[in-house]
Amino acid sequence: MLALTTVLLSGCLFPEEEKVENKVPDDLQLASVQKAVEEFQADTGVLPIKTRDMDTDMFIKYPIDFEKLVPKYIANPPANSYEKGGLFQYIIWDPEVKPTVKLVDLRTPETIRELKISFMGTYYPMFKEQIADYVYSIDYDKLGYKEDLTVPSPYSTNLLPLVVTTEGDIYIDYSVELNNFIKENNLTPKPGEDIRMLLVDAYPVVPAYSLPYTVNENNEPIFMYDPIAEQKDEQEPTSKE
Repeated sequence: MLALTTVLLSGCLFPEEEKVENKVPDDLQLASVQKAVEEFQADTGVLPIKTRDMDTDMFIKYPIDFEKLVPKYIANPPANSYEKGGLFQYIIWDPEVKPTVKLVDLRTPETIRELKISFMGTYYPMFKEQIADYVYSIDYDKLGYKEDLTVPSPYSTNLLPLVVTTEGDIYIDYSVELNNFIKENNLTPKPGEDIRMLLVDAYPVVPAYSLPYTVNENNEPIFMYDPIAEQKDEQEPTSKE
């Protein structure tokens, strides 16, 4: 009876969403979902994804629709998936060339949402210091915070800061992780190359909710963001009449 009581109490103390396996990427679960996606595509000719707007961030643009996979292609969504109370959104990366199952850490959007709500009470975003063209750090003191907000990195034990653009959009700053990855692997990316792809290729978790980065002449990560140029590109016609 004592043993049974201990088991029952353990189940109460550690609900499904608190289990450790729900908070970390798992190779077996990734492989299982990858296999299910490939089988679904082979049978139907399409990918099991939810519909998103065309201008959605490329890292969260193709979330997997597990309702299309369960139960024929996979018994249940993975334990660490959002659908099962886990911390990860399963997505498809590179759907047109090589559809690959990747993960989005869902701790990030919660923090961004909190900060956006704080911004709603201000006349304009609380800029602090300019980090790059159109990119600023955030003045948390003026927003009433006692300390700066951060998010846990999906790649290390680092806590990553948030930045805000002149457009008022909030992003995660992955500069530290990118710099460490470049140094540790002795890499020399070309200026103009989006070095976030280094993290995409190396890890199961993608650097979602981020701005593009490249490197400067010292091989250091810098933001590669120009909203004016992006607006011009969107306004230019795709073909001549």
